[in-house]
Amino acid sequence: MTAGPRRHDDPSGELRAPSYLDHLDRIGESLARDGALGLILIDASALGRIEGRFGLTAHRRAAEALRTLVRETLRVDLGDKDLIVGGPTDPDELAVLFLRARRDDRFYRERLPELVERLSERLAHEGQKIVHPFEREAPEVPIGHATIFHNPGLGRERQVLSLFALAREDAALNGAIARRDRHRLFLDLVLAEDLAVLYEPIVNLTTREVLGYEALVRGPWKTELHSPGRLFQLASETGLAFELDCLCRRMALRGARGLEPGRKLFLNCLPTAIHDPAFRGDALREGLEQHRLRPEDVVFEISERESIENFAVFREARDHYKELGFQIALDDTGVAYASLEAVMELAPDFIKVDLSLVRDIDADPPRQELMRALHAVAGKLGSQVIAEGIETSQELETLQSLGIPFGQGYLFGRAAPLRRAR
Repeated sequence: MTAGPRRHDDPSGELRAPSYLDHLDRIGESLARDGALGLILIDASALGRIEGRFGLTAHRRAAEALRTLVRETLRVDLGDKDLIVGGPTDPDELAVLFLRARRDDRFYRERLPELVERLSERLAHEGQKIVHPFEREAPEVPIGHATIFHNPGLGRERQVLSLFALAREDAALNGAIARRDRHRLFLDLVLAEDLAVLYEPIVNLTTREVLGYEALVRGPWKTELHSPGRLFQLASETGLAFELDCLCRRMALRGARGLEPGRKLFLNCLPTAIHDPAFRGDALREGLEQHRLRPEDVVFEISERESIENFAVFREARDHYKELGFQIALDDTGVAYASLEAVMELAPDFIKVDLSLVRDIDADPPRQELMRALHAVAGKLGSQVIAEGIETSQELETLQSLGIPFGQGYLFGRAAPLRRAR
């Protein structure tokens, strides 16, 4: 069986599937003999982002994971003559060539489209595994198919290239239809306000007293939009990120009505929230009063990644909300130079340290030193550190020994709806 591709070394050091050109003689002979040729084309050009950000080794790992998924999904239907090869244009184009006789019309009419559907479903459910740990969300991988009949008046390569062109057009059309459907689905979700808001406790690591709760938004259960990462990725894709941000804040405030006195509500928002009329001046105060909240009860969390893109916009938002009595938290803070620059430039009230620095910190002295240094910087700025993603008692003990005042994570309880204060 030749369905599993042998791997080729190329000058860049990348290991790729063999090109269709390596099998052109065999493909041409099959087309002339059998009278037809089928193709499933997988457009994995999205994997190029991984190569650009993380290098060749990371890209090779993702590309091999994709090839493995394709082979496993089609294993039962791949015949001894069928091939999995690289395409003629993009290095991340993956092709499955079916060398079947034209008289097998049922395969070309029915089975080939079914295989495309099966592959698409598998990628939708397991695509994130392909890019893990480099990206959090599954990549968009359009898939198309095509069939050609042998034309003795044309050269074999021209015929094969026409097959790839047809399948590429089909993949592009399928991708466009999928994006349209996602846009409609997302628009319906926003209009129906079909979101759930859960609240994760943030605690004092010494006393275990609850400082406040972070509002976390989830999409409809058992859908691709349940993941907040996917939810906001699609919001960006559809141009509705600002609208989703506004909706999340409204629903988070609604769900926090009657927050216990002395507890704070940590509210995620984009720096552009300052442009939302409902979140300015008197309108904001009145909105809080409706939910029995005061400005001093609310901490606006703005992602480090978003703030770094434009420090001026972040400062504008920070100064505006501080004047109204709110506090500011810098979320997702890491240890890269850009993260430290953001901390120094913005001097937030709270610095929320990303779980990538917290995970297994008890067994990692370098991470402990980094956390110690970040805590010292926070003290100089008048900020307080919140460690995210604490899951074990060992992590907690280490953070306590480093003097970290606050934290959140599964160790203190999972996110859940708030109980109403009486």
